[in-house]
Amino acid sequence: MTDVLILGGTGWLSGRIARRLLVNGATVMCLARGGRPSPDGASLVLADRDGADAYDAVRGRDWDHVIDVSSNAAHVAAAVEALGERAARWTYVSSVSAYSDDETVGADESAPLHQPADPGDEYEYGAQKVAAENAVRTLGERTLIVRPGLIVGEGDPSDRFGYWAAAFLRAEDGAVLLPPAEGRVAQVIDVDDLSEFIATTTATGVINTIGDRHPLSEVLDAVRRHSGHRGDTVTAADDLLVANDVEYWAGERSLPLWLPSEMTGFMTRSNARYRAAGGELRPLDETIAAVVEDERVRGVDRERRAGLTRAEELALLQLLG
Repeated sequence: MTDVLILGGTGWLSGRIARRLLVNGATVMCLARGGRPSPDGASLVLADRDGADAYDAVRGRDWDHVIDVSSNAAHVAAAVEALGERAARWTYVSSVSAYSDDETVGADESAPLHQPADPGDEYEYGAQKVAAENAVRTLGERTLIVRPGLIVGEGDPSDRFGYWAAAFLRAEDGAVLLPPAEGRVAQVIDVDDLSEFIATTTATGVINTIGDRHPLSEVLDAVRRHSGHRGDTVTAADDLLVANDVEYWAGERSLPLWLPSEMTGFMTRSNARYRAAGGELRPLDETIAAVVEDERVRGVDRERRAGLTRAEELALLQLLG
């Protein structure tokens, strides 16, 4: 039986990884603060990764596989130091945000990275991921570093991809505001495809675990179709959105999936290595249908971590006439 330690295991992605491993017959232990329960069948060790004793309860045994999803480089480095010698395999979930080049279309895993964060640096997500990767690399050929792009699917706590399902659902026969889509693309991976890969692959090295490229206009059209939206769509120009304090990509008062025009490489990276390692991608329509239903269930007017409120959207639509 495979003994797996997940540093996390109670969150959106890590919980799915845990459940997939349990289906495979693995014994799974999760190490987390305890704000959420571990998946049924997995044990939970309560620990604060800021503490010097964070790994005391799990360091005295061998592990077939350790999986870490942290975006705190100090946490990752401390885990490697405490547990690395007794782990037969180590997987770290990094991000395409580790890359410093966001312009080159089709860039693969050899693309340049950000400078790694140093202790005490102001927090910057990409730099933290690079520093964490460097800590994991000290374990040599036992390691897999996966770099996902935008992870989407049912229950997504970031609310980015789901925003569009909510926007079309809540509008019903009213208008929906869209960003400029011409020449822009979307590249996403379903959370269940990513968790399946992490739980089952024997690959090592660095792999971009990302989806295929799709024109952004086609993605938004597909979400609209699955949502049953009957109203008009109104496209706002980049400069108008920026002038009215609409943010790119994520966060409050944003239009998710919309990126600055110069970021031509951010969602156009190569996934050839993922495909070659056996990574699978379900049809995008299947993911969209699940996200639309999830937004119906969770409520389209709930507070969100990304997107516009309907009131903000209507004000911008009125401005556009």
